[in-house]
Amino acid sequence: MQLPFPHNHNHNHNHRTGMASNELRHGVTAEAMKSSGGGKRRVTAKRGLKSLALALSLPLSLYALSASIASSRDTRPMSLWWALHVTSPASSLLMGLAAWMVWADGGFHTNPRALLLYFTQLLLALLWPPILFAAGATLLAFILSLALFLAQLACFRAFRPVNPIAALFVKPSLASVAFLSILNLKLLFL
Repeated sequence: MQLPFPHNHNHNHNHRTGMASNELRHGVTAEAMKSSGGGKRRVTAKRGLKSLALALSLPLSLYALSASIASSRDTRPMSLWWALHVTSPASSLLMGLAAWMVWADGGFHTNPRALLLYFTQLLLALLWPPILFAAGATLLAFILSLALFLAQLACFRAFRPVNPIAALFVKPSLASVAFLSILNLKLLFL
């Protein structure tokens, strides 16, 4: 397939080399794509969409469960709940998208620490609402929010070399956690 780029031999070589590494990473060879008439591409695209849907829906669903547990016995001010319900789902989606982008670029294979950091921040993000709202452990929740901020910062640093765009998706999540940490800190002194 001819791409609409100027005829630069270096660019074409780099494109073919990059394409070969993508084909190896995703299990599709050029010969298989040519012989199947593009059928493999459709299969790969469907697999990519399914993995993206999972990467976005799993953290969001887990957050909904966590928020449901947290809201069952809450007596905290509604302003904190409003902030949590606006920022946390967006943060979950952005972190899921960033993780998926890193996975799609093979970053979790080359740097398994990035996957561990992602799951660490996910666990901390899921624990924070029930500990703050249901258990009422404001100090522990504040410590968790600081740990969550550090875990997301580590994700940013681990994701950036693999996919700089994915790392940019982590930044709003960092701002969200910083904001919620400040609100959590205010609760310590109420």
